[in-house]
Amino acid sequence: MAAQRRPEDRDEPGGAVEVLADLGEDELLDRILPLFAVSPVVLVPAGDDAALLAATDSVLATTDAMVRGRDWLEAWSSAQDVGAKAVAQNVADIAAMGGVPTGLLVTLVADPRTPVAWVEEFSRGLAAAAGDAGVAVVGGDLSSAPEGTLVVSVTALGDLEGRDPVLRSGARVGDLVAVSGSLGRSAAGLLLLEQGREEEAPELVAAHRRPRPAYEQGPLAALAGASAMLDLSDGLVRDGRRVARASGVQLALTGEALAGDVRALVGAVGPERARDCVLTGGEEHSLLACFPADRAVPEGWRVLGEVRTGAGLTLDGQHLRGGGWDHFGSGREDDDPS
Repeated sequence: MAAQRRPEDRDEPGGAVEVLADLGEDELLDRILPLFAVSPVVLVPAGDDAALLAATDSVLATTDAMVRGRDWLEAWSSAQDVGAKAVAQNVADIAAMGGVPTGLLVTLVADPRTPVAWVEEFSRGLAAAAGDAGVAVVGGDLSSAPEGTLVVSVTALGDLEGRDPVLRSGARVGDLVAVSGSLGRSAAGLLLLEQGREEEAPELVAAHRRPRPAYEQGPLAALAGASAMLDLSDGLVRDGRRVARASGVQLALTGEALAGDVRALVGAVGPERARDCVLTGGEEHSLLACFPADRAVPEGWRVLGEVRTGAGLTLDGQHLRGGGWDHFGSGREDDDPS
């Protein structure tokens, strides 16, 4: 039996919004599964108790969840935006290990009165972003939830294609620190949304709503000998410090190398905010890596500094901290003086 509709479930005079409670799981899956493409590594697609994927050896696995009201606001992000971002933040983690994505598992936990149209649009955004990343959606889970709840979670699987993984802990003194992708654009877009100025720089807002990391650069960096790598989900400073801490070194960056990134944002958010966005802005999902100095940094990467003895991250010799989001705390990092 369909759940009783509330007045707010109506979007057109005389018409009612179709909600999840009007459908069974099988009917919902019949609508959304055809949106997802398959790939050669998927030997048995969604439809059985588990999918079957081809793999050369070890399997990479990562997961990330998004909660409405915490990780996105419906006033700022469409269902397609949410689907695209869910793919980006997971596939970027696979790329940061030097791997290629092989499959995505998607979980939706929703109030039964969630509009079916939202789920369909979310699935379209997810499918488009997955296609862009060259990965198939191979299954997942559906679950009902209390009123107002909407949570999506993606688990990404990946293949190293016979290579060793690139870890955060491999940076060595003398390595070059480099980035592939943009810096600060997502944070600047979020700032514009917060200020109600999104029409002034729609390209920055788009970078926040639907980041497109350079996934292909992860495996290329691994082939080029990258000693350490991660994706910049929590900002250059916070994530750079994670590499430094894991490797027992210092990442020494130069302001000159970041000047172009700052200049590109000044017109939209001003010089001080532009610098903050570049240094501490999260959800960029660009890749940060360290490369041996005696090997060429691959095309698509630009050098930001070098690895030195010491701890933490410095910019022109000054230790920096901060950036990122902590779901349960104040965002405080470790207590070391660096």
